[in-house]
Amino acid sequence: MKTSIICSVALAALSIYGAGAAQARDGAGPITNSVPKAVTPIPGTARADVLASPFHLKILAQYADPVENPSGVITMFGKLSTGEGTEPDQNTYLEMPNPGGPTAGYDYGTHFLFQGHENGGNLAFVTRINLDVADPAHRITLLTPVDAQTGKTGFNSIDGSTYDPFTNSLLFGEETEDDSSNGAGNIHSVSVTWPPVHKTYEAFIGLGGWEGIHLDKNGVVYLIEDIGGAKAPSGTTATVDGVANVPLKSAKQPNSFVYRYLPNNPKDLSAGGRLQALQVFVDGAPLKFHADDVIGDITSPKQSVLYTPGNVLPFRWLTIHKSNAGDTAAFNATAAAKALGATPFKRPENMAFDPTSDFNTFYVTVTGDTDAPTGQVPQLAKRAAWGAIVRVEKIGAFPLASKGYDGVVSTAYLGDADHASFDNIAFGNTNQLLVAEDRGDTLHDQLAKFDSIWTFSVRGGVSSKRLVALGSDPIAAPAGAGDNEPTGVMTSNGSVLKSALLGTVNGLVDGRTFFTQQHGLNRVFEVIRR
Repeated sequence: MKTSIICSVALAALSIYGAGAAQARDGAGPITNSVPKAVTPIPGTARADVLASPFHLKILAQYADPVENPSGVITMFGKLSTGEGTEPDQNTYLEMPNPGGPTAGYDYGTHFLFQGHENGGNLAFVTRINLDVADPAHRITLLTPVDAQTGKTGFNSIDGSTYDPFTNSLLFGEETEDDSSNGAGNIHSVSVTWPPVHKTYEAFIGLGGWEGIHLDKNGVVYLIEDIGGAKAPSGTTATVDGVANVPLKSAKQPNSFVYRYLPNNPKDLSAGGRLQALQVFVDGAPLKFHADDVIGDITSPKQSVLYTPGNVLPFRWLTIHKSNAGDTAAFNATAAAKALGATPFKRPENMAFDPTSDFNTFYVTVTGDTDAPTGQVPQLAKRAAWGAIVRVEKIGAFPLASKGYDGVVSTAYLGDADHASFDNIAFGNTNQLLVAEDRGDTLHDQLAKFDSIWTFSVRGGVSSKRLVALGSDPIAAPAGAGDNEPTGVMTSNGSVLKSALLGTVNGLVDGRTFFTQQHGLNRVFEVIRR
């Protein structure tokens, strides 16, 4: 798409805001400066976050903040009463009339930030930060209380979230897996109005390692799965790209898939539909998962072709399950994707629609192996050991459409030691992606650098800038504590209109940007331009 076309689309969208619209901000606004380097870990010492000018952080919630309606051991925002951290994850921002709450007649305001919490033990939960409320007794509302009999919520590892304007509810994904390295998590919906109504969709969307979840303008639900694959046995070597005895280190088999669910009725996800998985073709044949060939999948030449920037590969959406209204039997989406020949990726995490593409293009983050000795093997780096950002584009009239393909896949950015382990992703404005790293404690120590939140320009040549160099809070800093990571990155103006859905230019106009510093203090921030 040419720049002139993009600009005209953006200006047309801004015009709906009436007088003064020309001054409306494009998302977070242009991000032009960069933090020069990542923060270096110092054992036992808290390190401050560093932001690129002219931005600063505002804390919206943190671990010991009370929930207004405590339930069982869920009494605080970021930790259970047992002391276990709850790990708040993906944020979803909405602006809407007062949805009500546990205190009848209370004015909860009109601006809200929702998040699922990633703890396990059947005690994960969903919270709503009431951004207009200053009173700590009503600032945070629990939307998923524990069962009176079991003392549990029944949720585990809630990660991705999004707003569904067709049902006026929030969708959440559970990122869990079974002993066979297949997903075991559910997709949940929670209504935004009080009292919250909860549903699950295991008979329609299936069980998976669900992380990213987003909707397009037609109510199609896109899902990104994150499950670590089988690891190469210690000391394994292989001939890769004609080079003998290449050490595979801690490389893992690509084991996760990209999906979409086409509901029969977008207003009712339980009315049945089709679950599809992305199938990418290399040299005319699909790139598939092989349960009996872990090493072959790790070293596959097709995986190298997939992650080589400049390569453009055709794909099709492969239907792996059909459901009907009234179905009750759960099925495993991961197993179905493997069995029917969908393309495995190396831990894809989340996705973001290009807001200028009318939902025809989206970007997917791939985390990779999160291990420096693995990424330092050139043959493995070519296969996304450091991670990657993949572009998926629907092209209705391209030459291969007559052969049954739906579009093309390409790698927009292949990770390296400085840009690695890509996790959450969102458009911060119509040109720049915000991408958070999740290197993990091991990679932090190996490379002596904490995570960053990057911006990547997607037009006019790919370029990166470091928006946030993450530090470590006082709880995460001591030896043996889990390092902080940035997650839950999003920019949105919170509109609940279908015309301003997340993934549109309209949804970015005068948007607000949020992220969570997970683990430790479990702080949720707003990124504010000074």
